[in-house]
Amino acid sequence: MRLAPPLCDRCGSPGAWPIRRCAECRGRRLSFASARAAIVYDKTARKLVSAWKERGQRHLARLAAAIIVESLARPPVAALAFVPADRDRSLERGHRPAESLARELGRAWELPVEPLVRRVRTVRPQRGLGLKERRGNVAGAFAPARASPGLVCLVDDVYTSGATVAAAASALRKGGARTVEVVTFARAVR
Repeated sequence: MRLAPPLCDRCGSPGAWPIRRCAECRGRRLSFASARAAIVYDKTARKLVSAWKERGQRHLARLAAAIIVESLARPPVAALAFVPADRDRSLERGHRPAESLARELGRAWELPVEPLVRRVRTVRPQRGLGLKERRGNVAGAFAPARASPGLVCLVDDVYTSGATVAAAASALRKGGARTVEVVTFARAVR
């Protein structure tokens, strides 16, 4: 199911009316300006993401990018960055889903894709963790890979709690980005 307004201005959570900050992001220091996703992370989206990430159906990155391009406006940024994959999981999967998605979006939106964020430590999988645990799990897991342009869009596959993209956006900010927009294929809705 496509995500449609009204949405929280900051994190993109759907609601009954448009608001600047919803209960989910109010009171949190978020390193990104806004986050948007194309679809709700429902049963159908979970199956697609699982096939793409865990069962090696890499071509689904093109489909996810096409759905994003249909659903979201091209962000007003200088470059796209991506949440870097965990080395061990990349070896297991044989690919890096967020990077593949960013590269497909870069082609469609005619934007350069830059490896601006690097992982500095391995984290345990976020699946099954509560919100506080998710934030703690990824805190300090990313660092700037190099200097970042002032306006950057960070790409990831799924926005669940926002913890991963917030941590990666923080690294982009440390690397010089003034504004970080976030785009994901799917978003969990509580």
